[in-house]
Amino acid sequence: MKRYCHTVQYYETDRMGITHHSNYIRWMEEARIDYLAQIGWPYAKMEEMGVSSPVRRVECKYKHSTTFADTVYIDVSVAEFKGVVLRLNYRMEKADGSLVCEAYSEHCFLDAGGKILRVDQAYPALYAALNEDK
Repeated sequence: MKRYCHTVQYYETDRMGITHHSNYIRWMEEARIDYLAQIGWPYAKMEEMGVSSPVRRVECKYKHSTTFADTVYIDVSVAEFKGVVLRLNYRMEKADGSLVCEAYSEHCFLDAGGKILRVDQAYPALYAALNEDK
């Protein structure tokens, strides 16, 4: 799987020149969307099928700060998925290899009516793609 790459933008930093902590959550979202596209399930395709995947939980452990123009590489992997709740792990590193953040997010899947989907039953190909990585 290709790593997601993000360059810290000036507007993502605070008055001290450090990346504001809320941006790491946004980067996780960017990396998750990229990950889904890489496994053949772009989010736009899922939305066309009437499927959404809201965040249920997120946790970040910040290890090292970043600043404007730093390159951050994000590795995404499936920690657990049994058909209803998807847990993704994220590892963020600067270009020099220093660990920036370790995090995870949990997601469920909803149909167009807002009801929870059992992806293993409703979309077995998506379920298989998400479990290939484990």
